[in-house]
Amino acid sequence: MRTQPTTAKKGVSALDFFCIGFGAIVGVGWAVSINGWMSGSGGPIPASLGYLLCLLIMVPFGLVYAELVPMLPVAGGGSAFAYAAFGEKVSFLSGWAAFGAFVAIIPWEAIQVTDVLAYLFPALTAGDPMYTIMGSDIYLTTILIGTVFTVLLFLLNKKGLSSAAFIQKFLCVFLVAAGVIGAVAGLAGGNMDNIQPIYSPAEGANHSSLFGGAFGILCTAAFFLAGFETIPQGVEDAGGDIKTVGTTVVASVALACVFYAVLLFCFGYAYPWQEFLTLDRPAAANMFKFLYEGGAGAALYWLITIGALAGLFTTWNGFFTASANLLMAMGRAKMLPGWFAVQKDGVAIHGLYVVAILSFLGPFLGYNMIDTVTCFSATAFIMSWMISALALLKLRKTMPNALRPYRLATPIAWWAAIAGVIYFVGALVPISPWFAGTKAVTVFVVYLIIGFVLFFATGSSRNRLSPQERERAMFGDLDLEAMRRL
Repeated sequence: MRTQPTTAKKGVSALDFFCIGFGAIVGVGWAVSINGWMSGSGGPIPASLGYLLCLLIMVPFGLVYAELVPMLPVAGGGSAFAYAAFGEKVSFLSGWAAFGAFVAIIPWEAIQVTDVLAYLFPALTAGDPMYTIMGSDIYLTTILIGTVFTVLLFLLNKKGLSSAAFIQKFLCVFLVAAGVIGAVAGLAGGNMDNIQPIYSPAEGANHSSLFGGAFGILCTAAFFLAGFETIPQGVEDAGGDIKTVGTTVVASVALACVFYAVLLFCFGYAYPWQEFLTLDRPAAANMFKFLYEGGAGAALYWLITIGALAGLFTTWNGFFTASANLLMAMGRAKMLPGWFAVQKDGVAIHGLYVVAILSFLGPFLGYNMIDTVTCFSATAFIMSWMISALALLKLRKTMPNALRPYRLATPIAWWAAIAGVIYFVGALVPISPWFAGTKAVTVFVVYLIIGFVLFFATGSSRNRLSPQERERAMFGDLDLEAMRRL
């Protein structure tokens, strides 16, 4: 049994980890959802300020993971941290919330990729749809496209994190380059008149001031910044120098916030933002067809669109294995059926099967499910991060001398916990500027109820193991009792 992390075999580098996390964060949102961010916040300026405000919340969350991941480098992330701090009930709550958030992203990406391709190639949606759901037409061609990409991602992730990381690195560089070129082109072709009015809320908005609009971005920001969670979920399979993992978590979160804020300003500066809201998806790409005439506009359109597709795959790819690993960790501890704990060549193979099925369902659901899925996932992420921040404070007391390659300053640790509680409560309260919405909150509550039913249904198999055996199942040869005695 070991009491501290050890260097492992596969050697996924710090850059690989960064590309996994940053690529999973900065997916397609900047290209296909950016007009929605402007609309929800009342303009590009409050939306941009909102993502800078996210630095004050998300970076502390990242710092929490920077301390906890090298200390407890096992699959499960927040679920494992909660288990060490509070026991299996809170661990299940954190893990189930995180899994709901993760798997909501999987079909979201499948929906988006088929939607973007349908705009690029209208022939894909020619003729009569198979059926309509919530106002969205569903076509056999888009279902087939989603199925093909799901199979490809399944086969890629089946080879392990090091293989997925190679593809992630290439796509991450491309999507960042597309975003940077788009930002520069927007600044070159725009003017300050386009960004007026500075604040103009949409009808029915939960805010009435510029700063209220900035806080409004928090409703969905957790969803679009959640990719850093893929790093702690992959650390057990990846190995390498785990001391660098914490800094890559923080770097990926901080740079993603700045990336979004800069693009919001640049695109709002480039084109009258209230007209920008009406552009077809992906709005960021279509804008350049009007901003620049001829070949330049067409070239920028294709660059941004292909960048959007690259971003879709970085997020889709990043969460594929992360979701499977979380299921594996919960299956090990018997919080879910032990079937999920099965590994093959170090890969959570049964978890991957489940994730592939959920990914396959995405194209059957249609685009109009996007808003509810986004807000549900954001709320679930916030809950898991809040529990992790509280777990850090508890572990400071119960494992004060455990090896911590990085130690977060105590005031920031407390701020992360307090901000997490405020953020989570605000997502559930209708008067909050970042209220998730009635549909999303309803889905979230129903999802938690389903989770508790599953938890108690697996009680008999869980109770056949002693608490010590369940702990070993979750943490392997990491000796928590010895760490508590240090």
